[in-house]
This record gives sequence, C-alpha cells and structure tokens, in this order.
Amino acid sequence: MKKAFILILLTIICIATYAQEKKNIRIRAIGQTTLAGHPRPTRYEKDRNLSIVKWPDTEYQEWHDTIGIVKNVPTINDNEVSFPWDDYRGFTPMTWKLVDEGKNTVLHCYMKMPSDIVTNFWLGSGETVLLDQETGIIYQPKATVPAECYNKVFSIESKKDSVLDFQIVYNRLPDKARKLKVYGLPEWKMRGTDIQRDMVTTMPLGSPDYDQVPKFHLPKLVKDSLNYDRNVNQSWAVYKDVHTIKPVENGTLALWRTKDATYLAMATEQNWYREWWGYGGNSVLMDDIGHRYKCKGLVGFQNDRLFWVEGYPGDYFAIVLIFEPIPLDLDTFSYIEPEGEPINMWGANWSGEVRSDLKVSELRQNQKLFNYHKRIVVK
Repeated sequence: MKKAFILILLTIICIATYAQEKKNIRIRAIGQTTLAGHPRPTRYEKDRNLSIVKWPDTEYQEWHDTIGIVKNVPTINDNEVSFPWDDYRGFTPMTWKLVDEGKNTVLHCYMKMPSDIVTNFWLGSGETVLLDQETGIIYQPKATVPAECYNKVFSIESKKDSVLDFQIVYNRLPDKARKLKVYGLPEWKMRGTDIQRDMVTTMPLGSPDYDQVPKFHLPKLVKDSLNYDRNVNQSWAVYKDVHTIKPVENGTLALWRTKDATYLAMATEQNWYREWWGYGGNSVLMDDIGHRYKCKGLVGFQNDRLFWVEGYPGDYFAIVLIFEPIPLDLDTFSYIEPEGEPINMWGANWSGEVRSDLKVSELRQNQKLFNYHKRIVVK
C-alpha cells in the first residue's frame, strides 16, 4: 500500500513538472518553407518495396564520418507544421522553428520525406551555432536529436511523406537574446541567416513561400500609340499619374514571387516634366545554370515600346516588369536587358544592362519600399 502511494505521488509530481515545463515554452522564431531540389526517387536495391533518394551536395561528406541508416528520427503530425502545397514537383519542403523549452532552446528542423530512404544527409555539428548579434556571444549546441547524427553524414529511413523533426539543442538562451543568426545548417539554407523575433508574426509556420500578386497604382493613359513608330516620338504613348514612391536609390529593385509570374519593380527617377522610357521585350531573368525566364509584359505600361511619362522632376516611381515564374528554391539570379535598336532621338542610349547576383530574399524585403506614395508639391 505504501509502495503504491509512493508511485502515485511520483506520477503526480512528474505530471506537475511536465505541466510546468509546458508553461515555460516560448516560440522565438518560425521560418518560411523552402523547397530543396534532388533527383527523382528510385527503387532501393535491398528492398524493392522502398524508394530511395540520394541527397545532393552535402557539404561535409568528404571529411566527416559516414554512419548507416538512422531510423529513429522523431516525426510530427501534419497539422503541427502545414506545408502549403500538395504538389512539390520533385522538391522537398523544409522549414524550422526556434523554441525555448524548459532549460533548453531547441532549433526544430522539419523535413517532409521525399522517399522511404534518403542518403548522404547532414544535420549539424559544433559549427551549428547561434550568434547574438548585440552581445557577440556565440552559443554552441550540446546535442542533436537523434543523438547519433551529431557531426555525422547519415542516411534516413522513414515513411514517405512523413514530416521529420530533427532537433539542435542548446542551453536556454537569455530572454534578451533576440537578434540572432544561425550558422552551420546548410540543408536548411542557414549559413549566417538572421532570425528575428518578429518572424513569428511576419513569417508564420508553413506559410506559402509565394507572395500575393502585388497591387500598383496604374498610370493614366493620356494618349495612345495608335500609329507607333519608334523613330517618331510624337507617336509614342503618353502616361501620367504613375505609381510614385518615396525617394530611394535610383535603380533599387524589389521582387514578388507568385505561382504564375515574377514581378520585378524598378525605382525610376524622373528628371523632367516629360521623360521617355522603354522596357520589356527580350529582357530576361537568368538563374545560375543558364535557364531564362522571359518577360511577359509591364504593369500599366506598353511592353517593348517607348513611351512618355508626365510628372515632376524629383518624382520616383515604379516600372514593374512581369516575368515567367521562378522556382521557389532559386536564391540568386541575373537581370539581363539586351542592347536595343538605334533610334532617331537626341541623347538616346540603347545600350543593354546586366545586373548579376541579385538575391531573391533581399529583393523580397524591398517590397515595402514600393508602397504607393502620393506626390506632394509645395508652391
């Protein structure tokens, strides 16, 4: 009887302790969903009922030990981390969450299995650190879950489409440590990545990596180009009341990535009451392997035609080009505007332009710079 009472008491204490720890849970930051590319699954040689994928380009494979198949990776329910699409077109959805849990801070790394077995995978090591940018303090992990994955290249076996929950465990960070960077997590594309506390609200877990189609203040057409001739400027279309923005550096870019198109906005400086422009045509976006995404048109202006814009000297406004959709896992690209045809216009410049190593993440952050700002003129 006494023994039974002690067991009941211990159970109550454990439940109370667990409840207290649950109260001590705080989400610090939640990541966006990214898509990782890999080869198509094939049949596993040792068991033809299983599919297998070899993970490409693991950065640590040559100088770290490779262990066998790990089968004890924790999994979570689909509703705990909802990836936004049903069809991933040969990509693996991945995301993460940084959580204070009791005496630990845990970086949860989520991955949806593309096959029954994934080989050539890497999780983390002593290099998977958190940097407090305000104090300069570097926090090293003390463990991973599963433990045997720490500092190893390994293979994974789990049910296809199951959502894995890899974990990097740190001693609990101070509450004031809010401006953090994560290093050494290459499979989740985190190599010195900023994770701000406000990402909890601005980047909800499992939110689509697509942007909404941007809305711009469409210019008013003053005169159409019914008999257009590039060498006769009187035949060009005339626009006014364009999408003006607050002054930024001339040529600043912003990007919106949607499912059906890519929108590239250019900050354009007006120098005169009436000034002419021309964009589109054979302009392209090009990725690192040479794939080109064609221009489909402009927002509010004629594509591949010269046109006039009426405004004020000192106006900054947006010229927005629409391109074919870029892949969700594209990190950098080049904007290529080919050389144009000579025209009969004083001061005309028909040279092309190439802007390389444009980072998708940075250009998406520039979206707020292109909010409509109505012109104010004081006389």
